[in-house]
Amino acid sequence: MTNGIVANLGELPLRVGLVGTGYAAKLRAEALQADPRTTLVAIAGHNPEKTHGFSQTYQAEPLDSWANLVQREDLDLVVIANVNRDHGAIVRVALQAGKHVVVEYPLALDVAEAEDLVSLARTQKKLLHVEHIELLGGVHQALKANLSQIGTPFHARYVTLNPQRPAPQKWTYQPDLFGFPLMGALSRLHRLTDLFGEVKSVSCQARFWHPETSSGSHYTACICTALLQFKQGLQAEVTYGKGETIWQSARLFQVQGQSGGLVFDGDQGSFINPEGTQAIAVGGRRGLFAKDTAMVLDHLLEGSALYVTPEASVYTLRVADAARRAAMTGQTIQL
Repeated sequence: MTNGIVANLGELPLRVGLVGTGYAAKLRAEALQADPRTTLVAIAGHNPEKTHGFSQTYQAEPLDSWANLVQREDLDLVVIANVNRDHGAIVRVALQAGKHVVVEYPLALDVAEAEDLVSLARTQKKLLHVEHIELLGGVHQALKANLSQIGTPFHARYVTLNPQRPAPQKWTYQPDLFGFPLMGALSRLHRLTDLFGEVKSVSCQARFWHPETSSGSHYTACICTALLQFKQGLQAEVTYGKGETIWQSARLFQVQGQSGGLVFDGDQGSFINPEGTQAIAVGGRRGLFAKDTAMVLDHLLEGSALYVTPEASVYTLRVADAARRAAMTGQTIQL
């Protein structure tokens, strides 16, 4: 498919349409504007005033709907960075319209829909890239580089907690728009499947806090803990929490092995074995959207390999959906 992609593109710069006006869209727009191989043609958002201002900043045409954007004949590539709920629908129409597609994770909130979109991209012979910049970050790269030092890993623990008071009135606190916490925040599981492979079973507990005066689905806090049993024998615990009842922030990743352990607390890394504790150099998190964008363009124009496949992202989505079902039923879900 790679050679076909390269052959089918027209003259540079590639013409790009962007769906979304939030933080991720801002970083994408900056990356696209800075790369001479692309020109940002049009931007679609749900708020006309914000879309107009955003489009002015990045010198693109504002559009009032994503449907109008993806059908444009003057676009080679569509980048999707809006609410999670709409990803699948936009990807489908964009692929059917003959566009290459980049989408922020998750590809969709429904596993069957996500699998169908991967098949559609193959049929259309178009790129479908699901962004997973957590794999490009310093912590993950340091983990992969040092994992062999600890012998056979048998336990991992990954905790991300984000206190927010008051909780923002945003779509990331609405389950119908964001999805189940570990689906919307898919990177928390994708780090683990990238490192340790296939999952055998999943159990999960989740709790949500809602404002007393609200009758809607918006919540003020959530905490979600999943226990994953991997086929290779490792057990992993993942905790994700955010909002008003979270009192201390945390970003902690630990891996225990037969010969030693790895601990990453924020951007500080350590390797621990019987001889003592040794610091691990950890790269930064800045510029990852730009790196992802450059890699997509390298793939489209030169045929170079990407760092993640859509199939890998969909597999992790299946694990996340198992966590959702486990939390709803109180049962351990076998995969």
